[in-house]
Amino acid sequence: MKFTKDEYILRNFSKIQHKKWELYIITRIIHFLNDPEIEFVCQQFIKTKRGKRYLADLCFPSLKLYYEIDEAHHKSYQNKTKDEDRQKEIIDATDFEEHRIKVFDKNIREIDSKVDEFVDIIKKRKKQFVSKGNFTAWNYEKKFSPTPHSKRGYIDVKDNVVFSNHRDALRCFGYKGGHYQQAVWKIKGTSKEVWFPKLYKNNTWNNSLSDDFTKIIMKKNDNSKIGYTRKYEWIVFAHYKDLLGQIVYKFLGEFHTLFEETKDNQLVLIRKKTRIYFKDLN
Repeated sequence: MKFTKDEYILRNFSKIQHKKWELYIITRIIHFLNDPEIEFVCQQFIKTKRGKRYLADLCFPSLKLYYEIDEAHHKSYQNKTKDEDRQKEIIDATDFEEHRIKVFDKNIREIDSKVDEFVDIIKKRKKQFVSKGNFTAWNYEKKFSPTPHSKRGYIDVKDNVVFSNHRDALRCFGYKGGHYQQAVWKIKGTSKEVWFPKLYKNNTWNNSLSDDFTKIIMKKNDNSKIGYTRKYEWIVFAHYKDLLGQIVYKFLGEFHTLFEETKDNQLVLIRKKTRIYFKDLN
């Protein structure tokens, strides 16, 4: 099921309806900002500069910015983020700017003042991004479309590229068929293939992605031989659930076989590229 933009916004708020301060602050920010061009996500899984993965209370991907609301229980709450949550879509936020607000020692008037200051920061940051040509207006309906990437001529990990199905991801590489369900598709005339893995334990496989997103280990649950021995050059779109439960395929880069760590029972791949230029594949 794919949501409309309206449904997406309402479901974001519904995720935090039982967190009174978080709901108050985030809805104040969005209402006072009043800018439908700026994408926002509540409770976004991110990887920080220090390689830590956790939930950001409010994230603005197009502005490379996130906001943390520190309540008294905040530290212990963040520590409850478990490994099983790693199958959720994760944004590489290593170049994002962080802002925080502490609410446990302030009254509402003080909080309002701090929140309004942050709204001004968002507005100024958007102007800076626009002036440098780095801002892309939020078009939720086109978020999963291959067209903008095809026109630009490349895909880049830093742009948080996601698709809702295999077919649309493959469109970037010249695929012209209908829906495609297989896990691997070879790019015609090249040594490269597009791979759609589940990078977490599932029925047959126990694949994993390193914390720094640079290495994939592919194994079977029973640790039996897998028969993958040749050099692979895989452009990876990992199978994830986003925070609203939708299945997406997220671009992680181009990975090649790491022979020194590959064995009969495991294939290890190392990331070689984070940006793919389509013209280089022709």
